[in-house]
Amino acid sequence: MIVGARQSVLSIQQAPDLLGFSHTSVSCFTEDDEIKNNRSIQLTFFFCGGEIRLNITKTWGTKSEQLLRIDDHDFTMRPGFGGPAVPVGVDVQVESLDAISEVDMDFTMTLYLRHYWKDERLSFKSNNNQSMTFDGRLVKKIWVPDMFFVHSKKSFTHDTTTDNVMLRVYPDGKVLYSLRVTVTAMCSMDLSRFPLDTQTCSLEIESYAYTDDDLMLYWKEGNRTYRKCWYNRLYINFTLRRHIFFFLLQTYFPATLMVMLSWVSFWIDRRAVPARVPLGITTVLTMSTIITGVNASMPRVSYIKAVDIYLWVSFVFVFLSVIEYAAVNYLSTLQERKERKLRERLLCTCGMTHPGMMSLSYSEVDVNTTGNYGMPEENGVKRERMLVQLAMGTDQVTGHVGTSAYSNVWIDTHAIDKYSRVIFPGSYIFFNIIYWSIYS
Repeated sequence: MIVGARQSVLSIQQAPDLLGFSHTSVSCFTEDDEIKNNRSIQLTFFFCGGEIRLNITKTWGTKSEQLLRIDDHDFTMRPGFGGPAVPVGVDVQVESLDAISEVDMDFTMTLYLRHYWKDERLSFKSNNNQSMTFDGRLVKKIWVPDMFFVHSKKSFTHDTTTDNVMLRVYPDGKVLYSLRVTVTAMCSMDLSRFPLDTQTCSLEIESYAYTDDDLMLYWKEGNRTYRKCWYNRLYINFTLRRHIFFFLLQTYFPATLMVMLSWVSFWIDRRAVPARVPLGITTVLTMSTIITGVNASMPRVSYIKAVDIYLWVSFVFVFLSVIEYAAVNYLSTLQERKERKLRERLLCTCGMTHPGMMSLSYSEVDVNTTGNYGMPEENGVKRERMLVQLAMGTDQVTGHVGTSAYSNVWIDTHAIDKYSRVIFPGSYIFFNIIYWSIYS
């Protein structure tokens, strides 16, 4: 007699005949009726000389799994296997754009990825036509699209405090599968206009194993469906425009200030070597440091970036200011040699003409100290000159006062500095106008 057993005992009903028992009876009972999932059934066979006890354990699904008939179907196969391709709608909601790396050429973002499809195997009867929502545990038991991110370097599904996965099944078999993902994908950037550039990065989604004959993708936005456009790969293009203010503070303003600081040397006396040389060297080294710092945070590309053009042109202006002082110092040295030779030649000439009867006075007039001694100005700029005055003194023999002879020699030693005060700022302003008009 069979007591309280389910249909699972039918699998051994033929055992008595196979064993040839002379007397057979089967006793069947459940050890724990309170357990919903696991039930143990003990079968006892009595025969002459002994008995056989057989324990059978069967796993019964939860009520939701029984309602969806999970065990009645093979969910390793796609819905409608052998028929037309399964349309799968995809919806993406970006939560945050976490990082963009020019060095690694990638970007990281957190997003909600939602899939929509219909699987008639999951349809169920519902009086109120309400859907059922499940967590990630049921996802492992049914068929879901095998989506993956093309060109992704790293991605993961969030699992705090539990797996951020949601599955919603509707009575007609429609399924919504949503998960929260952080993905790091490759982005090929063109940095020729950096940092005044605009980049376009794409996130690509497609099925890993299924072809166009088995699965087709389309975009779904809320209740709107774009089924006229079916693809085997979906693209999401992100247009990224860089904010320039950070680079203005960190790169452009310091470089501009260093160039302007190098112009200060044009107003310093050419004889102040300890003042002009350290100023030029300091600005050159500072520009080198700025260039090195910018390149350290950039990838090694084979083309010139916009920031490189600005920094290197600024470096050239700073370097030319040092070269300008070297030219001024060299020409001043040549000038002093000419003045010395001229002074010696004048002394020799006056000594032979009126020996013992001449007084020589020489004054080197500096525009920075003594003014112009009533000499005219050219274009509002005082000129440095050397005034050699040959004054014939009183004749000791005749008592007559001789005439005075004056010889003026004009030597403009500050011409390079004067022109540099105009040429350097004007050229740099013109460069900035051209630069910002092209890259802005």
